[in-house]
Amino acid sequence: MSQWVVLVGRASDLDNGATPHKIMTSREYLARPGLFRGQRPKVINLSRSYAYQSRGYYASLLAEARGHRIVPSVETMIDLSEKKLYENALPELDAALAKAFDKSDAPAPPIRIYFGTAEDVRLDRFAKLIFDWFRAPALEVHLEPKNGRSRIRRIGFASIGKLDDVETARLLAAMERYTARQWRVAKAKTPAKYAFATLYDPKEAMPPSSVGTLRHWARIAARLGVDVEPIGRKDLPRLANFDALFIRETTSISNHTYRFARRAMQEGMPVIDDPISMIRCTNKVYLNELMAANGVATPSSVMIGGKEDLARAADELGFPMVLKIPDGSFSRGVKKVDDVAGLAALANAWLEDSDLLIAQKFMPTSFDWRIGVLGGEPLFSVQYLMAKSHWQIINHDNGGRPLEGGFKAFSLGDAPPHVLDAGLRAARCIGEGLYGVDLKETDDGVFLIEVNDNPNLEHGIEDIAEKDEVWTRLTRWFIDRIER
Repeated sequence: MSQWVVLVGRASDLDNGATPHKIMTSREYLARPGLFRGQRPKVINLSRSYAYQSRGYYASLLAEARGHRIVPSVETMIDLSEKKLYENALPELDAALAKAFDKSDAPAPPIRIYFGTAEDVRLDRFAKLIFDWFRAPALEVHLEPKNGRSRIRRIGFASIGKLDDVETARLLAAMERYTARQWRVAKAKTPAKYAFATLYDPKEAMPPSSVGTLRHWARIAARLGVDVEPIGRKDLPRLANFDALFIRETTSISNHTYRFARRAMQEGMPVIDDPISMIRCTNKVYLNELMAANGVATPSSVMIGGKEDLARAADELGFPMVLKIPDGSFSRGVKKVDDVAGLAALANAWLEDSDLLIAQKFMPTSFDWRIGVLGGEPLFSVQYLMAKSHWQIINHDNGGRPLEGGFKAFSLGDAPPHVLDAGLRAARCIGEGLYGVDLKETDDGVFLIEVNDNPNLEHGIEDIAEKDEVWTRLTRWFIDRIER
């Protein structure tokens, strides 16, 4: 597991007994490039100055060159060097500040934020938000009155060397909370080399992996020297504590899962699902165009941007047809319509929330293929059977809990080669992450239905044929990318 290293301007800036982490001066760090060779430490830069070409600046610059993860990064130093470089963040930050205080109850400036925490509990949300924007150990926010409220005049780094004993203690306490480890799912017999975060919501009705499955993965990962720890949506400030991120919540570019993916990418951490894959897979309109451009067969489709497109869809596709909203998951936002009246009613309702819909030719089958692909290679193969008396694998229209069909798993060696090939060609259009490719096999060939960036991966279902090899390969995928 990667260690934490704390850089200081002078040896006397921190009491060595105040933190369990390795403390060294920025001068020493700069002068010893081979000190952590073969390791990947996480570095907190508490230098007295981050000015351009200062030791603090060069410490962060060279940390990135050495493959170390550093807080703050050079990008953050540059962003905070001039107001014009961070003014795009001010409207959101000012709004959060206004929600924290009444007009007559503004905080006394400057506000000091240490690792996303503030002394005044009313500033908790503001402190986390500004830390999301500018990940730095110590920030100082100066205010000014404007239109009866306090507004941000300037954001800068707090000078570590000028903090008094009370503020230094606050900084150290915040740092220890930031670097602390919480409970782990599994623990290896020998000290873990790496720690993976798994973003998971235990309250989600249909998560892509159950907690039991994630515990199973943790046991496999532990054999390879990896700790797996679940995190939640409030743990974004802790993400840098880890070496990799596996998102096991239903993803969306409009919720926190995308922010986690973006943060992981900014940290240089391998992540499933990465934000580019989210963007590409989330939208069915985009997927349809992408697959057509790459010669991957899809059902005949018509884009619907308004009422004028409905007649063309009826003429070209016939009935029944399938209507889809661009952004949906687990068979939601996908409906079958049987006639012109049904098409008009559903399309008109959905067009109130989406500028585009996609209509596709209905292809009745008794099952859909799901080919799992990881790093451009097949991971698992399974048939999902249609829900009882329904045309989809999940029936959301039964008036109660969604009903799912059964499944039939195949070893990769037994899966039809033409189905595997179609799944691989589709997934490789998206990226090098983990994808679930849904296909329909008909007398006319194999047709892509969609590529899922956040596929189900359930112990006893998707892994039933390839067994623990699925989880071993997943773990090694992360390790290989960490060690590149």
